Formats: sequence, C-alpha cells, structure tokens
Amino acid sequence: MIRVVLPFHLRNLAQVEGEVSVEVARPATLGSVLDAIEARFPALRGTIREHATLKRRSFVRYFACKEDWSFAPLDKELPEAISTGAEPFLIVGAMAGG
Repeated sequence: MIRVVLPFHLRNLAQVEGEVSVEVARPATLGSVLDAIEARFPALRGTIREHATLKRRSFVRYFACKEDWSFAPLDKELPEAISTGAEPFLIVGAMAGG
C-alpha cells in the first residue's frame, strides 16, 4: 500500500479525512500512483491532472521523500520508501500570487 497525503480541498472532494492509501503493483511509478488515486476517488479525476493529456495541473505539485517529482515522467519508478509505505507520497496545492 502506498500512503498518500492530499491537500485539504482534494480531501473534501474525495470525502476523506487524513491520509489515504492506494494499492499499486510494483514497481510503483508516478503514473501508477496517480492512476490508482483517480480510480479509488473518481471525484478527483481532472483535479490533479488534465483529463485528456494526463499532464499535471499547474497549481499541483508532487513530492516523494522530500524531493519535487512534479516534472518527473509518469513512468519513473518511485523511491523504495514510498513503495513500501515507509514515507507518504505528497500531493500539494501550490501557492501563487504576490
């Protein structure tokens, strides 16, 4: 199981509290985790990444083991600590403005 931390507004859409877990076949990749999240929580489809292109939404960032994975290819394998559930995969709502 992969642990996922969602920002407050996405937890509201998914109607969950706190951290969630998704089942992903190994090796876990960025794309397989995002696919699993959208499959388990259909209300999140189109909020984390675009429907048609599957590109990351502009104000959403991904973090794994304190590293920014926002621009990583979807087929990139996640670190072992994420795959084993030792560390959570973070989806963060980015801030903008001045």
